[in-house]
Amino acid sequence: MSSTIGKLFTVTTFGESHGQAVGAIIDGITPGLELNEADIQKELDRRRPGQSDITTPRSEADQVQIMSGLFEGKATGHPIMLMIMNTSMRPYDYSEIKDLYRPGHADYTFNKKYGVRDYRGSGRASGRETSARVAAGAIAKKMLNHYGIKIQGWVKRLGGIECKTFDADVIEQNPVRACDPEAAILMADKIRQAAAEKNSVGGIIECCLSGMIPGLGEPVFDKIEADLAKAVLSVGATKGIEFGAGFAAPDMTGKEHNDEISATGFLSNNAGGTLGGISTGQDIIFRVAVKPTSSIAQLQHTIDINGNEVECITEGRHDACICPRIVPVIEAMAAITLVDHLKRQVGLTMRLPSQD
Repeated sequence: MSSTIGKLFTVTTFGESHGQAVGAIIDGITPGLELNEADIQKELDRRRPGQSDITTPRSEADQVQIMSGLFEGKATGHPIMLMIMNTSMRPYDYSEIKDLYRPGHADYTFNKKYGVRDYRGSGRASGRETSARVAAGAIAKKMLNHYGIKIQGWVKRLGGIECKTFDADVIEQNPVRACDPEAAILMADKIRQAAAEKNSVGGIIECCLSGMIPGLGEPVFDKIEADLAKAVLSVGATKGIEFGAGFAAPDMTGKEHNDEISATGFLSNNAGGTLGGISTGQDIIFRVAVKPTSSIAQLQHTIDINGNEVECITEGRHDACICPRIVPVIEAMAAITLVDHLKRQVGLTMRLPSQD
């Protein structure tokens, strides 16, 4: 199983949903970086369960501990280990489905691949693993701050409800993390309705990487959007990604899609901030499709480990929509990818490209 991402800035996650802990080991952190647990905790608090009535009632403080790689408040340049203890495990919630393959889950594929499966909340396939990603991403975000690069994500669409306006200031002020305050109210009601019906809904997350440096990306196989796509699509529940105009591009002409250039810069951003797999210095903008949460307490048809047809209901503490809590996860994966490419660029040219 591959649990590591990156080449020069690497992140390895470990732990299971109902095990003792989850965490991450990060290598390639710039020595001297000022860092403390509060820097990481503020990001984890955005992802943690039990934030509002539209998220899972599982109560986890997600309290992070820095176990290594730090001395007198500064990174030593050696691997940093982050530990997040699980405090609200209820593996008995899954005892009735331990011999079943739940529809929409990784039960079937994990068992076929490894011959053994941790049925307690999906084990490594659980969304609980993403807390380790967010913790590592918090460090990556702090490193990006040095270059003036910012990352912000938001819910653009949820359960068929689309944001019609954009206000960055309201994103963290509503429980859905929508960019439109009026749409946020409708979206929250949609999630409550799905929960009441023991069902779930999905949505679209949009993410903007601003303050970008031109020249990041490694053609031909490690293009910046290719690595961002891999990082984002490695997050459970993500089912698709597009950059810039994305899937609207086939309906455009070349004249419409091409981003013309003036002496003061690009005149549009249909390419989404990349050309030839290399960042242009414009905002990198992408959108991610998030499927409805697989765990629903409705009767469904499946098979057991012996191939017998059976019915099942997935009980437990689950989000009726994962979109609000997946926003910081998407941001974290983007941050991890950008830091890795920054280090690779410095390794290639011994300097960063000019922003002029």
